[in-house]
Amino acid sequence: MKNRIAPLLLALFLMPLIAPRAFPSVTHGGDTARARLDAFDHGLHALRGRFTQTLTDANGQHSPTTHGTVALQAPRQFRWETTSPYKQLIVADGTRVWTWDPDLEQATVQPQSRNEAHSPLTVLTDPSRLDRQFKVTELGMRDGLAWMKLTPRDPGQNIQSAELGFGPHGLAEMRFTDHLGARSVIRFSDWQRNPKLPASLFTFTPPKGSDVVGNAGNMPDVRPLHP
Repeated sequence: MKNRIAPLLLALFLMPLIAPRAFPSVTHGGDTARARLDAFDHGLHALRGRFTQTLTDANGQHSPTTHGTVALQAPRQFRWETTSPYKQLIVADGTRVWTWDPDLEQATVQPQSRNEAHSPLTVLTDPSRLDRQFKVTELGMRDGLAWMKLTPRDPGQNIQSAELGFGPHGLAEMRFTDHLGARSVIRFSDWQRNPKLPASLFTFTPPKGSDVVGNAGNMPDVRPLHP
C-alpha cells in the first residue's frame, strides 16, 4: 500500500518551518513543544534528513514500514524520496508537485498552490494564525520528546488531528490521523541544518516514454509563501 497523501501533508507541515521569518523566534515558557518548535525554526532555510514511515488504515491493516530521505529548501521546495521497500519520488519545485512511480512508469503533476490552498498547515509560519485555526494542546513529555497536538477548528480540513514530537535536535516524530481513519507515524533522523542543496534535487523531468497524468504546461505562477 503506497501512501502518497502523507508526504504531501508532511511537506505542508515542514516547508513553513524552513521559511525565513520576519520576527524573532518567540520563546514560550519552559521546555515545551512550542518552545522547541521555535528553536527548530529559528534561522533555518534548508533541511535534509532521513525518515521511516508506518501507515495503518481504518481497518487496522498495517503497510510495510517505508524508508527514505527528505530535503526542503525555503521558501517552497521539497523532495520526499522513498527508497525501500518500494521506490517513489515526490518533488515540489515551487510551482508544481510531481509524483513519480517507477513501478508504474507514471508521473502525476498538479499545481503546488492547490495543495497549499487546501491545507491549514501553512499557518505554522505565523503562531497567531496557528492558534486561530488550530486548537493547540501541549501534551507534555513522552518517550523523551515534547509533544503538541494540533486539531483543526474547521472540520472540513484534510486531517483530523496531528501530533508533533520534538527532541533536543528538532522534530523527531509526527503522527497524524486523516478523516478516513488512516494513521501515519513518521520518525526522523540525521537532520542536517542549512546544508548546501543542489538545484537538481528540486527538479523533475518525466522519463521519456512514461505516462504523465495532469498538465505540466501553462500552469500559472504562484506567489511564494514568504515574499
